[in-house]
Amino acid sequence: MKLDVVDTELASCVACGLCLPHCPTYRVSGEEAASPRGRIAAMREVQWNDAPADASFIEFMDACVQCRGCETACPSGVPFGRLMEGTRHSLAEAGKLTPRWQRLAMKALGHHRLLLAGTSALAVAQRVHLVPRRVAARLGLPAVPVRSSPLHATGTDVWLFTGCVMDAWLRPVHAAALRVLSAAGVGAALPGPGGDCCGALHVHAGLTDDARRLARRVMSSMPGEAPILVDSAGCGAALKDYGHLLGTDEAVTFSARVSDIHEWLATRMDSLPTPTRSATRVAVQDPCNLRHVQRTHLPVRTVLAPYVELVELDDEGLCCGAGGAYAALHPETAGAIRARKLESIARSRADVVVSANPGCALHLAAAGLRVLHPMEIVAQSLESGALDGR
Repeated sequence: MKLDVVDTELASCVACGLCLPHCPTYRVSGEEAASPRGRIAAMREVQWNDAPADASFIEFMDACVQCRGCETACPSGVPFGRLMEGTRHSLAEAGKLTPRWQRLAMKALGHHRLLLAGTSALAVAQRVHLVPRRVAARLGLPAVPVRSSPLHATGTDVWLFTGCVMDAWLRPVHAAALRVLSAAGVGAALPGPGGDCCGALHVHAGLTDDARRLARRVMSSMPGEAPILVDSAGCGAALKDYGHLLGTDEAVTFSARVSDIHEWLATRMDSLPTPTRSATRVAVQDPCNLRHVQRTHLPVRTVLAPYVELVELDDEGLCCGAGGAYAALHPETAGAIRARKLESIARSRADVVVSANPGCALHLAAAGLRVLHPMEIVAQSLESGALDGR
């Protein structure tokens, strides 16, 4: 079968191996086929030599976390993320990837009321112990809220993108972001109808047509020219990629308006009140979509530095294993990847871990860590003068 990839991009890998230490699936398995260059070699066999897209090929394509740490390390600039997205799209189109149940679950993400109702039902099931703790821990399932307080727009200076799972399960992060923006004198509008889901998980799953449909809805939900701020690293990466996903001038213009909220605030720190700095040791876990895709992980440190004592992890930004829905679909591999992250966090002797992505936060919290979003730390510090050490 032919893969939806660009041959020149497929040919750009010189198999130097510098990506290997940065690939989480290679690190935990030691298998060449589970490395970026191994996966690219397999793509070449299918694309150029008519090798079958058999069960082994599908397994190794499906087992990629899509962290894109290999891209940061690659001296040749191989666009591995594009290659993986195109390959998964081809496999999904051929019915070889993303089974029907997964496609139905993905469709629910674009229907926010349905997602909120499902979240409430899950919350009730958790509270009456219909969901065993060991099952929840294995899947990285958090204790979801029965209901959350509604968000309210505070102005029209910027848009705050709210999304699907982030809003359903971690709405307090959005509330904290709104409070921080207000403290900086910035009013934020909330997306209108259609701003339910950015399509990031659909792209990961090879459901590109669904992702494009969602992207068009998101674009219509935040019209005008105001900046669009995103407090979820995965959503931010997706919105910034709409120009490529849709291939239109309108999408390129829209993507140019998008900033990670820390990226935007980092140049406006003077507008925030002078804080009382806490002695709380905070370890920064860089979401892959922030570090390797958007490459805007350093502003998180700029925003947090006035408030707490920052601690850097010693694992060079290696993936935590969350990978969007990866932790739920590949719990054993995700758990093995997370174990390395937990060891690094333990060595840091941090009191709190911060992560600017819902998947990472939930995956780490499921291991028993106290995980906060950077906006929660800033909001709490501004309001109480110091970070609550609970």
